[in-house]
Order: sequence, then C-alpha cells, then structure tokens
Amino acid sequence: MSSDPLIIFTPSGKRGRFPAGTPVLTAARQLGVDLDSVCGGRGICSKCQITPGYGEFSKHGVTVHDDALSEWNAVEQRYDDKRGLKPGRRLGCQATIQRDVVIDVPAESQVHKQVVRKRVEARDILVNPTIRLYYVEVEEPDMHEPSGDLERLCAALHEQWEVENAQADLHLLQTMQPILRKGDWKVTCAVDHGRDGDAPRIMHLWPGLYEDTIYGLAIDLGSTTIAAHLCDMRSGEVIASSGVMNPQIRFGEDLMSRVSYSMMNKGGSDEMTAAVREGMNTLFDVVAAEAGIDKGLIMDAVFVCNPVMHHLFLGVDPFELGQAPFALAASRALHLRARELDLKLHPSARVYLLPCIAGHVGADAAAVALSEAPDKSEDLVLVVDVGTNAEIMLGNKERVLACSSPTGPAFEGAQISAGQRAAPGAIERVEIDPVTKEPRFRVIGSDLWSDDPGFAEATAATGITGICGSGIIEAIAEMRLAGVLDASGLIGSAEQTGTDRCILDGRTNSYLLYDASAKGGPRITVTNPDIRAIQMAKAALYSGARLLMDKFGVDKVDRVVLAGAFGAHISPKHAMVLGMIPDAPLEKVTSAGNAAGTGARIALLNREARGEIEATVHRIHKVETAVEPRFQEHFVNASAIPNAVEPFPILNTVVDLPQVSFNTGGGDEASGGGRRRRRRG
Repeated sequence: MSSDPLIIFTPSGKRGRFPAGTPVLTAARQLGVDLDSVCGGRGICSKCQITPGYGEFSKHGVTVHDDALSEWNAVEQRYDDKRGLKPGRRLGCQATIQRDVVIDVPAESQVHKQVVRKRVEARDILVNPTIRLYYVEVEEPDMHEPSGDLERLCAALHEQWEVENAQADLHLLQTMQPILRKGDWKVTCAVDHGRDGDAPRIMHLWPGLYEDTIYGLAIDLGSTTIAAHLCDMRSGEVIASSGVMNPQIRFGEDLMSRVSYSMMNKGGSDEMTAAVREGMNTLFDVVAAEAGIDKGLIMDAVFVCNPVMHHLFLGVDPFELGQAPFALAASRALHLRARELDLKLHPSARVYLLPCIAGHVGADAAAVALSEAPDKSEDLVLVVDVGTNAEIMLGNKERVLACSSPTGPAFEGAQISAGQRAAPGAIERVEIDPVTKEPRFRVIGSDLWSDDPGFAEATAATGITGICGSGIIEAIAEMRLAGVLDASGLIGSAEQTGTDRCILDGRTNSYLLYDASAKGGPRITVTNPDIRAIQMAKAALYSGARLLMDKFGVDKVDRVVLAGAFGAHISPKHAMVLGMIPDAPLEKVTSAGNAAGTGARIALLNREARGEIEATVHRIHKVETAVEPRFQEHFVNASAIPNAVEPFPILNTVVDLPQVSFNTGGGDEASGGGRRRRRRG
C-alpha cells in the first residue's frame, strides 16, 4: 500500500494519495476537484481558499493531525495582512500536503458555484406576524406628574392601541429618550407580542411616523445547504432568497458522521456550532445585500432543521442523538434572542425554532406538516422530504405517522464518481434510447438537449462538468429501462448489452454518458459503485415509507408528495423505476418544492400557525426505524431496482422493465439480453 499521504476533499468525496510536499491545488486539479484559481498558483488571486479539517474522521477512516499541511507561509501572511483570510482558511496553492488530511472546498472557492435549489413556493399565507408596528403620541414629561419616559410610552400604547402591560428590552432603554425628543413625542414602536400569556415587549423606536417596514427571516437549516427567505413583515412578500452550503460539511456529509466527530474530538461540537453560526451570518449579509436593506431591520427569524442540526445550532452536544433512545435535549418550540445564538441581526431580534417531533424527526418535518397538512387530508398521503436525511410522513385525518431515514448525500451528487452539486454545467436530465442505447442529456443553465442544434454553443460558457442528483437518478433509471442495467444493479458488458458505451472498468462495467477527453474535457461515466451508492440511498428511503405503511396496515397509498429542495427536481417516473417511492399513479406523485421552507415562512408570518403546529406535533406518532425489525428486511428487498418482492403493478402499466441479468457468477453465464427472471405482479 502506498505510504504517500491521503487527501480527501469534501463535499465532493474525491480522494487520492500524493507525495508529501504536493500543493493542495495541484492535488485538487489532478483529482478533478472543483477548486478555483485565476493566478496560476502564485498566491495573488486567493480564489483557491480551502479549509482543512483536523481530528478523527471515522467515516473516512483517517485521523488528521495538526501538521497535516505545511506551515503558514509568507505569501499567505501577505494576503491575510492585505485582505484578510477567514480563521482556519489556507490558500490551496501555498499549503502543501504533509500527512493524511481532509480538505473542505468552500462554496466561494468553487469554479461552478452552487445553485441552492431551495426555491420559495408561491403560497397564500394569512399575515399576522408576532412583531407589529404602532404609531403613538406620548405625553410629555411634567414636573408635577413624575413618571419615566418608558411608563408614559407604555401608557400611550395601552390607551391608543390596547397593548397592555408592555415591557422593554434593555437595548430600547438605552436609545429611547433621544428618539422620543427627536420625534417631538411622536414615535413608531415595534412591539413583539410573543407567546400567549407573555407580556408584549417594545423592541425598537423610530421618531415620528415610520412609513417603511421591518423584516423577518425564514431559514431552512439543512445538513447540506442553508436557505434563507427574507420577508416583508407587513405584506408577507418574499423580497430576497439566498442559500449557502452548510460549512459543517467538512466535519462529515451525513448527520451521524457529525455526531461521531463530536464524540471523538474534544470541543468538536463547539467547532461545528461556531461553523454553522458563522455560515448563517454570512448568508444573512448576502440576503440583506441582495434586498438592499439594513440588516438591523431584521427583527424576527424562524428556523427549521433536523434534530442534529437543531442541537448543533443551539450549542448542544448531539451525543445523546447518536445512541438509543435518541433523546432530544428539548423537543418543544423554543423562543430565543438572536444574540444568544451569536446571530448578527437587530439587537433585540427574536428567534423561533419549530418543535421537533422526536429524536430523528425534527423541526423541518414539523414545518413540512404545517405546510402540507397531512393531518387534514381526506385520502392517505405519503409526504417524503428528500435530503441527506429523509423525513417521511404517512397519514390522513385519522392519524399521522412519521419516521426518518438516513439516505446520505448520494442523491445530492456526493459519493458519485462524476457527481457534483446542482450548478451550471451539471447534467440534470438524461434519456437513453432503448434500441441504440445512446444517451442524450440536458445540463443546468440550458434548456437544450445534447442532440439539439446549438447545444454546444449554449453550453460553451458553463461546459459539461459532472452530474447532479436528479441527473444520476434519471441516468440509472434510464439504464434500467434501456436494458444496460439489471435489477440487482449490475451494468452489463458491451457484449451483453450490444453497446460499446458499456466499458470494462476494473472488475465491473461502467456506462459512458459523455466523453470529451480527446478535447481536454471531462469523461463522465456511471460506474457500479455509483449504482451501489444510489441503491443504498433509495433503499433507505423506500424502507422508511414501507415501514410506515406496515404500521398503518396498508399496502398502497393514494398519493405521494415529494418535498425538499431536491424532491422538487425528481422525475416521478424515474423515482418509481428506481424504487425510491411506493407504487402509485404517476399523476398522483407531485412536488411540494421546499415544503420545510414554506412551513418556516408560515410560522414567521402567522403567529397563530405557531400554536397550531405545536399542537399538531403532539398528535404525530413517531416510528423509530433503528429498532424496527422489518426495516432491514424492507431495505434488502428495496436494494433491487425497483424491488425484489414488491410487484409495482401500476408502474408496469407505464413502462416495460427489461428482464435481464448480468450476474455471471456461479456458472450462470449471462449473454446478450441476459437470463430471464420471472416477472412479478
């Protein structure tokens, strides 16, 4: 085995061994990692900033020591003195590999910047915010009636607006008196009405009549991405949306890797808390700049997230979530101040976290329940929030069941040989001719297919850089439909499939999707390890849904709702061919887009919705997949494409799945079309 140091890049998952002294930028280029550089490695442009991770990474089987990279050098110091480098950042062209290391490539250092696909959905929401504006005229001080300015301000709110027993934050007391006098005792108050039973609190004053508005944030804090929607608290309108990669990815792509990092590294939990809060503040700067507003006018924020992210955001060690019985530190809704969480918004800004349903079903699932309301459905609906960790709900007006399933990051392009995040240049749609086995595809940034006239010109700016999650799902499903992939997940040889696009790749075969290597471009293949990664992810997803169906006592559902940033881009037909979701009429499989983000917006803009979801969460029954004996049985069956035992009769009326097998072991040779297996159903 090579004694050269191992370098692992996140979030791509690409890895390789390089001689000690190799610059990180050189290793990134040789591995095809998306790391930017304009100056050719001279340490001038700073585009190649990277963040090394230190400590024990059990997921990768490496321990990263403090001396894994070369020492900070004069070029880095010069740049830091002139423009400043974020703490922990290095320049990839200057830092050289000395020992095994894990390197995170931040979103801003990637050539193909991420398109965070957490779009805001059009939705009618009754605007009844927690924080309201009131214009009041305050009685001036009088030598004969001694009372404080605050007391007279509160009296004015009571008399003119029936706001009773108002209190004030310290920040307000520190700024109140000059504002009252500047406004000639006429001011506009921002008042937080909080929870029922809480005293209203005055948060801010403006002299005279303030005719503008205040703002709130709805934040979907995901394992992989953080998306924020900036809302006008008067109109309810979303005025800006933006997203960033969750900087915690460098500690592990999936939740359990992060829990493991916290367990194995002293202070690991605090590191991840600091990283996500810093990422959040960066995102708030971006979204405020996009809207052209002062960040100090953001007075309310609602967060939805899974339980591990919930704990790490709050600064709670997620240790207990890593072992049965998966106890939450707190499951109720939380009302906090932004400053308690190191969030740089208005000095008195409020933060509301939706309640968690259970140990592995979090506030994001609660937000989906608020948005999609399965508890109000007449028919039996399966709601699947597809992400690195999938939340699944099944229910109707009678009852709602919920579980989570650890799908991992494969659906989002990670752990895939040519995989990448959804960015311009990534293949997102795929079709394969079942006769010729020839593919065609579309990339993000162009509406043309690869065999359309003008495709090359339309994609010249972005290039064809890799394949994202929706693209890999369609590619694998199309390979299955075209007969180049069998039900077990094996890719056939050129002889077995009749196409030279099936190429020998080590001990297995790969399917050649795109090849521009002769022109110095990429060569994009779908490999058997890619198939395995998707099989594991989709099997986890399907098994969770099937387990809920068992508990409900049904073998079919009336409709399926695909939620989540990624769920919005999944083709229902291809998802069903893969066996990601249960058999159902394709027209009954719909996308809810970013339902968790929509739920966050509802809770931000409508005070009563907060009480509604807090009551609903208590009625949702949680099923823990980790202790359910049938989960493993379903998982094994769901590893086949689409499934080893489920007949999928509705799907079989829509598509014809070739009955091929490319398993040549055990003396059972397959050739040409392969051996037949009995059709089920």
